[in-house]
Amino acid sequence: TGYALEKKVVKSKVGEKVGLPCCHEIPSSESLHNYRVYWQKNTTEVVLAYAEGKMISKHERYENRTEMDTRNLTLWISPVEILDNGPYQCVVQHLRFPQNSVVVCDEPVTLFVTADFSKPNITAEVSTNSCESTEMVVRCSSHGGFPKPKISGALNNVSVVWNASWVSESSLSPYNVTGKLWLNVTKDVSITCSVEHDGLLKSTSLLLKKSNICVVPTVPPSYNVITASSIIIIIFLLAITLAARYLPRHGKCSSFFQE
Repeated sequence: TGYALEKKVVKSKVGEKVGLPCCHEIPSSESLHNYRVYWQKNTTEVVLAYAEGKMISKHERYENRTEMDTRNLTLWISPVEILDNGPYQCVVQHLRFPQNSVVVCDEPVTLFVTADFSKPNITAEVSTNSCESTEMVVRCSSHGGFPKPKISGALNNVSVVWNASWVSESSLSPYNVTGKLWLNVTKDVSITCSVEHDGLLKSTSLLLKKSNICVVPTVPPSYNVITASSIIIIIFLLAITLAARYLPRHGKCSSFFQE
């Protein structure tokens, strides 16, 4: 349910029920039959109107979403929409005589509508990579909120500025916001994205990891390595040759002693 910040400003979220207070309350000794009541928006659009106790007008956009208290003349709106945002006016006329009416009150009240943004979503895409650093394109997005938000960021708790863009069909439509950053990451860091409207802050953090993939160019073996390898191979071959020549050969004995 909406609530009044001060006498003439009321705040509400989309989907809630909100009451806009009127500047006059009908005394218990009288009834709505003695009055004309007009609830207007932007001083030109009649939300609803009562005369001599009966409803005489209701705007189609507020059909099935509005009702008026017949004693304190509060205008109730449910569910609240973004289009309901703006200034309203309660005009009350007292019918003292059939042909004579006196304006009892005529005061504005502003309805300030908000809609929550989605939790920010952060994505990171590696553009180039080297042994020393990883270059990334980081994006943060949030949608569906109202009014236009602020987007802020921090890299390891140090403030960064997003390259931000906002999209909305009109001044009274939900906003989508996207922020973009180009980062040169030399070590693992934490990036935070925050979206704020009307004092309400939503944040998301993501750990950006420096890639450990490091391509080391292949170096041809040195002359000393080649020489040492050749000597080892030659010694090995000589050892096999000598072993084949001097190891005893096993054969059958050719002479027998006979008595």
